[in-house]
Amino acid sequence: MKNTTSILLIYTGGTIGMVKDYESDSLIPFNFNKLEKHVPELGQLACEIDSVSFEKPIDSSNMNADYWVKIAELIESDYETYDGFVVLHGSDTMSYSASALSFMLENLSKPVIFTGSQLPIGDLRTDAKENLITAIQIASLRKKDVSVVREVCLYFEYKLYRANRTTKINAEHFQAFSSLNYPALAESGVHLKVYEEHLLKVNARKKLKVHKKMDANVAILKLFPGITATIFRSILNTNNLKALIIETYGAGNAPTEDWLVSELKYAKSEGIHIINVTQCSGGSVIMGQYKTSEHLKKLGIIDGKNITTEAAITKLMYLLGNDVSSKLFKTVFETSLRGEMN
Repeated sequence: MKNTTSILLIYTGGTIGMVKDYESDSLIPFNFNKLEKHVPELGQLACEIDSVSFEKPIDSSNMNADYWVKIAELIESDYETYDGFVVLHGSDTMSYSASALSFMLENLSKPVIFTGSQLPIGDLRTDAKENLITAIQIASLRKKDVSVVREVCLYFEYKLYRANRTTKINAEHFQAFSSLNYPALAESGVHLKVYEEHLLKVNARKKLKVHKKMDANVAILKLFPGITATIFRSILNTNNLKALIIETYGAGNAPTEDWLVSELKYAKSEGIHIINVTQCSGGSVIMGQYKTSEHLKKLGIIDGKNITTEAAITKLMYLLGNDVSSKLFKTVFETSLRGEMN
């Protein structure tokens, strides 16, 4: 029986994997084969660390569903070899990618921890080292020879979150992410405290199933005062559009004008799924609470409850990619599949 856990680092790109070249004063990609030379503290962890990088690391602004499949395939091919996975990713779209992977990796029974940093690993005041070290430490946690964390998570600035509950809230502070509708799964301070009661309960006997078909024929429309029927219809007439997330006001409220009801009826007649998600970072859609959402409820618009926009759009791609029937789509979307909604 082995004494140490084995962790695979997957570097996709992003600030965390950059170091400063002092000759040119520019940032260059970090050589992960020399990881322990740059982060000697990793030697104190009782785990073996291997790494693999995208052939061409990308800025997370260029992230898309094809790259999500690439990450999923790397995890799938090494799933039996390693006890946990740490995905290094640019922070800008990390919540989208981590949410997507939570849906793509069905019956996951090992930790997949996304992390990154606001400053490069070689910077004097970098947050990269702490994020990297603690993400690896959390991924290697075991109890009775079973992983403590068995879901897709995001670790940043002393807190571990369920990935599909996170949103990037700040472009300048080290505390870049928040999970306003679900508590942290772990906190790093003088001690590393894991809140096991908040962790996803999984059936470890079920075999990992990796879903690689994501349908990106989806869109997001944020409502604003003064939005017109012309704008709404132009989105609905997008070629091959299959689903639209409407970011509504407050608890799921929208204009009560006749044109909106007419456009939503048109969308339904075209077979386009409409999902109601709140613009607010925290809180939930409660259709019918106010008169301004009664019309949406009557039309049978899908209730996004307290899902984040990032989780909603990736869940849509996942469900459409899995050819969930129109008849069942509303019920399946409104059901929590990976702990993404209450």
